[in-house]
Formats: sequence, structure tokens, C-alpha cells
Amino acid sequence: MHDHDDEDDCCVEFGETQALLGAEVDDFLLKVYDPTEGAFGEVSLGSLVEAGKWTVLFFYPADFTFVCPTELADLADKQEAFDALGCEVVSVSTDTEFAHLAWRGSEKLLEKVRFKMGADTTGELSRYFGVYDPDTGLALRGTFIISPEGILVSSEINYYNVGRNADELVRKIKANVYLREHPAEACPAKWEPGKKTLTPSEALVGRVYESLGE
Repeated sequence: MHDHDDEDDCCVEFGETQALLGAEVDDFLLKVYDPTEGAFGEVSLGSLVEAGKWTVLFFYPADFTFVCPTELADLADKQEAFDALGCEVVSVSTDTEFAHLAWRGSEKLLEKVRFKMGADTTGELSRYFGVYDPDTGLALRGTFIISPEGILVSSEINYYNVGRNADELVRKIKANVYLREHPAEACPAKWEPGKKTLTPSEALVGRVYESLGE
């Protein structure tokens, strides 16, 4: 993981690099509005990794829009689940932290939001994760799960007009938490804790049905 050199930067300068699934994510420093503290601050990936946290970066197009507050409200409803999984959620748009404060205070749908709201005003972090739209200066709806080791384990990008489902995000985090402890296994479709997993091998080829007890 690369250390940031300038604590005043929104994030490191990534240049032509881009986050890749299965690879270590470059460290970044992001300005935030923290509703829990009611204050502005900063968050870095390095600090979350050091704390042993799973990290979810939840990019969305803009404050004071329409689908976006429904998505953040959906995330807020799952805050206890994220906490129980040791997961830190950071929502990110190209708005300023000041706009985040104003939006959080005026939009009733956001009254339960306690996660940090990141301000990627330069679009640098959005570019790094491949969600930046240069025609609008906004971020597409990108969801990225980063392991406590700083590895990108999940990536999802939606266009502007389709909202996401926090239930599925929680399910994917649970699956990744399980697989971190059981790296030889794999989770089939719709897997939930307590259900059967798969252990890939020659013996499993053509016999997944029997293995799952279908």
C-alpha cells in the first residue's frame, strides 16, 4: 500500500493507475463530513486497514438529487449489520463536504445516516475506481468492497438511473468475511451464512448438484 505524502491532499495522485480486483488498493486520504461527530474530518484507507476494518466505498452521482438519497437511506438502515461485520462504509461523490452537511441536514431520508460522507472534489478517487464520468464531472453508482488487508474483493458499477440494494451488499460482505477465514471454499449463488459452500477440486467437476444436496 502506498503512503500519501501530503496530508492536505484530497487523495493521492494515482496517475494512470486504476484499482484492480484481487489487487492491493493504493492508499488515499479523503475529506469527509462525519454525521456522527457533526464535524468535518478525513479518512484514509491506511487507517482503516490498520484498524482491521472491511471498507465499502459507495460512489454516487450528486447531493440534492433523486435516486441518491434513497440509496444512502437504504445503507443507513443496514448500519448495525455493517458494524457487526467490522465494516466501515464511506459514501463518496464529487460534491464538497460542505454540500454533504447541508444535504444531510435538509433531506429527511438522510436523517439516519451515520457513515462518513466523502468529498472527492477533484474526481481523482472516482477516476481511480473507474466511475468518473468526464462529461458530467460526476461519479457513477460504484460499490467497492476492500478487505482488511487492503485488497479489492468486489466491484459493482451501475449507471445513473438504477439504484442499488443494500441487502445484497451486506450478503456479499458476509460471504467475503467467511471466505477470508475459509480460503479453500467458494460461495454459490444466493449464499447466506449457514448454507453449504463449495470446495473446488477435480471431484467437484460436473457434481455441483450433488455437493449442494439439491
